[in-house]
Amino acid sequence: MKTFDAQSVARDAALAEAEFATQVGDFVSVDYDDDNRVATYLFAADIAGYRGWRWCVTVAKVDDEATPTVCDVVVLPGPDSLLAPDHVPYMERILPEDIQPGVIVPSVLEDTRLVPGVNALVQDEGLDATEIFDLGLMRPRVLSIEGRDQASKRWYTGDRGPHSPLAQSAPKPCASCGFFIPIAGSLRSAFGVCANAIAPDDARVVSVDHGCGAHSEATL
Repeated sequence: MKTFDAQSVARDAALAEAEFATQVGDFVSVDYDDDNRVATYLFAADIAGYRGWRWCVTVAKVDDEATPTVCDVVVLPGPDSLLAPDHVPYMERILPEDIQPGVIVPSVLEDTRLVPGVNALVQDEGLDATEIFDLGLMRPRVLSIEGRDQASKRWYTGDRGPHSPLAQSAPKPCASCGFFIPIAGSLRSAFGVCANAIAPDDARVVSVDHGCGAHSEATL
């Protein structure tokens, strides 16, 4: 079967679909399938907010004697189109400063950082077996191994870890400071909370090898 010309049919189909006739622009191209039975016509789409997009009209003809039939009319992006950025789930783009008074972050049941509370381990909570069982019933979920690993890496490589400028110039590490309060659970040997009112990290989690100039045993 030889190729057929149905450009006018395709344009009329695009005009019928468009809100305004001016939204159907110049003819761009036409492609045929291997049997020359189906043709795809492209026309420029002059639609606000769709820069570079095109009307795509598919027309079919079963044989040389048949009348071309419109199969589909859609608007598709071209090679230079203005496209929306890829969707990023809110859990991957939300920042701590986004949590303002009244803002609620919906819970994710598949969050791999958490496990059911009944799976909590005694060494993670610093409680005996009876207390941990009761706690598991009170808290539906607790930190998983992955959750603890993510938190410890984030804390250790952050501003309150051993590699910050403040820690590098400290006279002694937090582990030997009287204001250092070790946290409970399996992270106790690596992290604690600063309780020095004049320290820049007061009330914050710090690593045992962090430090600052407000160490309790600092000497001139």
